[in-house]
Amino acid sequence: MPTFRQLRYFEALARHGHFGRAAEECAVSQPALSMQIRELEKALGAELVERRQDATVLTSLGIEVAKRASDILSAVRDLADCARHGNEVLTGSLRLGVIPTLAPYVLPRVLPALAQRFPRLRLDLQETQTRLLLQALIRGTLDAILLALPLERPVLETLPLFDDRFLLAVPAEDPLPEHRRISARDVNARRLILLEEGHCLRDQALAFCAPRADAETGLSATSLATIMQMVASGYGVTLVPEVAVDIEVRNERIKLLRFVEPQPQRSIGLAWRPTSPRKADFFALGRVIVGALEGERPQRRARQTLSRPAAAP
Repeated sequence: MPTFRQLRYFEALARHGHFGRAAEECAVSQPALSMQIRELEKALGAELVERRQDATVLTSLGIEVAKRASDILSAVRDLADCARHGNEVLTGSLRLGVIPTLAPYVLPRVLPALAQRFPRLRLDLQETQTRLLLQALIRGTLDAILLALPLERPVLETLPLFDDRFLLAVPAEDPLPEHRRISARDVNARRLILLEEGHCLRDQALAFCAPRADAETGLSATSLATIMQMVASGYGVTLVPEVAVDIEVRNERIKLLRFVEPQPQRSIGLAWRPTSPRKADFFALGRVIVGALEGERPQRRARQTLSRPAAAP
């Protein structure tokens, strides 16, 4: 019968595709990890890994076993969470992932509120792109993620929190007056600066500007801060989320233009695994996030009432 240790080692190997890196993550020697995986193959009576000099490749069965191992390990983590936290809300450790176009703008407002209301909570944060956060959530190394909705993975449960409208940031000398409401045509007439590939904000900006054949301008950056400097220097324009305005738009060489109705926007919310026993934690976290942001910008609208979920039957 396979052991949890063997499944954990094999799942790490499947993700890294390298015995050395998998062993480093699992804090064991490479020979020890290799021996456990051979024991796993022996227990299952099948070869899971093609061992080559230049690469480590999973067999077709190995791919399926890796997927099932990930599901099993995730369920075990959820079981441990259930026993560890019981009926107490937002205590102990909670591993939260946040996309880069939210973390610098939301967390400074939310973290003090969390520390005040839930002093027994230890929040472990990871900031990276949506794709990597989703992988970590499915794998069970994150408990929840704060990101833009909707998701392409219907297997996850989500909780919409608020709508984050987009504004157009242009150089201060742009001929369009600040009081005028603009449309997508006004964006298409200018050079659009985008975040690099992998950021959901890039995809949202392109979707709003479609059908624009020349939307790919070749101008991109890794952060909104860099993009705003490019706008200030006259290289182009960009769509900036309203939640980022207070921090990113402090330069007198930039002005903001608001769109005509319906204004482009993104929906911000939380996502977690359906098997997680911590749904009450996620609803409580959602209430804190919305509460921390309310009142600062009245036009930012809460998406729904964040009532405590009913207990599972």
